[in-house]
Amino acid sequence: MNYVFEPISFEIPLPCVPDAAVDSSGRIFAMTDGRPNPIVVFDQQGRKLYGWGEGIIRGCHGIFIDPQDYVYVVDSGDHTVKKFGSGPRHPLLLTLGNPGVPSDTGAIKGNFKTIKRGAGPFYVPSKATVSAKGEIFVSDGYGNSRVHRFSPTGELLASWGEPGGESGEFRIVHGVGVDEHDRVYVADRENNRVQIFDVNGALLDIWEDIKRPDGLCVADGLVYVAELGHIFYVDNVLYEPYENMPWSRVRVFDLTGKERAAFGGPDPTVPGNLWAAHSINVDREGGVYVGEAGWPENERAKPADLHPALSKFKRIS
Repeated sequence: MNYVFEPISFEIPLPCVPDAAVDSSGRIFAMTDGRPNPIVVFDQQGRKLYGWGEGIIRGCHGIFIDPQDYVYVVDSGDHTVKKFGSGPRHPLLLTLGNPGVPSDTGAIKGNFKTIKRGAGPFYVPSKATVSAKGEIFVSDGYGNSRVHRFSPTGELLASWGEPGGESGEFRIVHGVGVDEHDRVYVADRENNRVQIFDVNGALLDIWEDIKRPDGLCVADGLVYVAELGHIFYVDNVLYEPYENMPWSRVRVFDLTGKERAAFGGPDPTVPGNLWAAHSINVDREGGVYVGEAGWPENERAKPADLHPALSKFKRIS
């Protein structure tokens, strides 16, 4: 069975949303560019409730909210993953990684092209998720080439990955999700694929021909992948963009890798299309939230009618 998704009216006027997540009450936690607050919380009508994280979060890249409403923030500027309690005060409960200290991968300024070896946590990590058992998985990221698995209390249990394009290797580990069978899905962005492992890092499968997968989310027996596409962004990539290359979109797969849906088109200004899908999350009601990176104005002029950087979709069949 294939599915159809459509955009729904949803106005949160932010120009750049690296990631967004939704808690059990439907509140939307949107990452911003950090001014003045790294994270801004909205209700379902788009009304701002509060902002938080100032002075605590140095770089916004990934956010995940578990069923108990604990908030996991991937602080790419601090090389850490931080676990917070529910709000609005959001006390800091756990920090993974060494604050301000990147791991020793040999990389220069977090550039994946210069990574010499995989190493421990973290060097510009990208995304965290939590399994049904409460284990924490982190994709790491821009200056590293590994996935890390932690116990619920923060003990490092396993790490895997090296730089490169062979099976089990990564070029920008950008997203991670875990299904009900403890299979770990990894967005291997610059290798244009999703790799699937068991919790100890044994390779199970590879899904090829996915156009720069950025965000990845597993929900209700489906794997949602946000494809950045090949039109924009000359930094940290392996190609020179041009107009007729694959555009940004979302693809939805079942757990066997069969595509069940795709949405998004070539014109990024058309409602329902995307210019730079960077993250994807699914709420408890099945709503799909896609966050987009900032428009690359150094490459082309920003359209006057460009939609906000956080979009919502729903499945209608």
